[in-house]
Amino acid sequence: MCGIIGYTGKKKVKDILLNGLELLEYRGYDSAGVAVVDEKTKETSVYKCAGRVADLRAVCKKQEIEATCGIGHTRWATHGGVNDDNAHPHCFGKVTLVHNGIIENYRELAVEYALEGKLHSDTDTEIAAAVFDHFYEGDPIAGIKNAVDKLKGTFAFVIMFADRPETIYSVRNVSPIVAAKTPEGTMLASDVTAIGGYTKQYFAVPEYHILEMTKEELHLFDFDGKEVKPSYVEIDFALNVSEKEGFPFYMEKEIAEQPGVIADLIAGKTKEDLPDFTEEGVADQLLYECENVTIVACGSAMHAGLLGQSLMKSLAKVPVTVELASEFMYSDPVITNQTLVIAVSQSGETIDTLEALKYAKAQGAKALSIINVRGSSIARESEAVIYTNAGPEIAVASTKAYTSQLAVFCLLALRMAYVRGKLSLDETKNYVRELKKVPDAMKEILGEKEKIHHIADGILEAKDIFMIGRGLDYAIMMEGSLKLKEVSYIHSEAYASGELKHGPLALITSHTPVIAVATQEKLLSKEVSNIREVKSRGADVVLFAKERILKEAGREYMSFALPDVKDEFMCLVAAVALQLLAYYVSSDKGFDVDKPRNLAKVVTVE
Repeated sequence: MCGIIGYTGKKKVKDILLNGLELLEYRGYDSAGVAVVDEKTKETSVYKCAGRVADLRAVCKKQEIEATCGIGHTRWATHGGVNDDNAHPHCFGKVTLVHNGIIENYRELAVEYALEGKLHSDTDTEIAAAVFDHFYEGDPIAGIKNAVDKLKGTFAFVIMFADRPETIYSVRNVSPIVAAKTPEGTMLASDVTAIGGYTKQYFAVPEYHILEMTKEELHLFDFDGKEVKPSYVEIDFALNVSEKEGFPFYMEKEIAEQPGVIADLIAGKTKEDLPDFTEEGVADQLLYECENVTIVACGSAMHAGLLGQSLMKSLAKVPVTVELASEFMYSDPVITNQTLVIAVSQSGETIDTLEALKYAKAQGAKALSIINVRGSSIARESEAVIYTNAGPEIAVASTKAYTSQLAVFCLLALRMAYVRGKLSLDETKNYVRELKKVPDAMKEILGEKEKIHHIADGILEAKDIFMIGRGLDYAIMMEGSLKLKEVSYIHSEAYASGELKHGPLALITSHTPVIAVATQEKLLSKEVSNIREVKSRGADVVLFAKERILKEAGREYMSFALPDVKDEFMCLVAAVALQLLAYYVSSDKGFDVDKPRNLAKVVTVE
């Protein structure tokens, strides 16, 4: 879950590393560091500190750094506390490296190589550096291979050897590394976001292959020492992420981008008002031959899967289960060769989802993934991939990545229903035309965001907040509750409204904020009854609903009228309102909205 960058070439490396680390900071922001090679003396210097990249920038500002080769790291602590010593890079002998992942057998390695008293940190990474140094005898390829053979766990290492001062090496298992050649050098990073400003082509370093970067060339070797030709992919979206474009936080910028992202997604995945995935190689056969569907995902992606489950069941009449990827392998899932497993991940690198996908494939399941990043690990493990093309998402809390997943599920469910004969041609086209109204509805909400800001003012001091909804509204409330928890640190729980009487109603007290979403016409009377139920017990109710439902419910609540689209697609509309609510609560409380405490965006360790 750490951010990694490396560069060697003609340009001075300091700003390349620091700017890249700032773009990668959503992957970890406990500490940061760089190691650079002096162009004249060929000596390596390390600058690192606990804190943000801004703190590291202040450290580096005091130094005259003329180097044109270096590596950098921003850390999310998984092993050892947050302090200067545990910050990366780590050095041992001739080796300087950075690391993303966890070395599980670090204790055994420390004993085997007699490292007691020789280490300066509490990290597994420094122990790994000592192992690389032990096996390095002048041949980097052989040394790396022999060292990796001793390591157990997940890792992405980027390594510099003291006697090869302008060359960078990398090797990985699970944790991602991408690399590219630019007009002025070569680069690598843990995420394409950090290199997209320098190139339009990149490749993902395959697992258990060794990357060698010189100032002019990239070379890729397998563990037999044979050179392998990299598989390049295009960056197919504008990487306009270096500036917030006038927004105080990336989260607000990314919320505002959603109408355009969803409009482009729908336009790119429909033809003549029919869902169409032929350009991405998703065959209809995959959708109509399966007997059941299992969706595996974590966090916001799992919440998107709940919408997919509902729509596939109601429209395509297919049995669908949604599984938390982190629990999937341990829950004895029933998977057969007639199962279509759908893995959902923004980064395509979420370790729990990747391992769940591998497990399902081993049981004979067909694999389809919904992801945002081309060339990612989950994409390579899947038989078919639907890309959301949402562009880079810098804020830790997912917004446009989540709604783009929702939109893909809408189209996928419609295509599945159509090819399985559950919807006619005209019915499917009518649904797509209704879906195309969503971007304009999102724009309406953004145009009235100050009303949501006013609602946020009323819950700033809340200690607990409850969110309620029925059917699809319950699915969106789970995501809304997660957003509020992530960025405002207010305890928030989502409940299916019909379950209130079965326990949660005991938690409702005077002045407890209860946020309700009511968008489903067929559940109108029951949802209004539940809202009145909590109101009668003294709760302060905030209601997000269609205008007609607001009239039915009465005006005794703080409310926000949602633009009216087809019930099946209201989740996309309500999501924007709930994201804005969480955003304003967090920003008004003075928090760093983009970087909530203890969280990193890309989870690459279990």
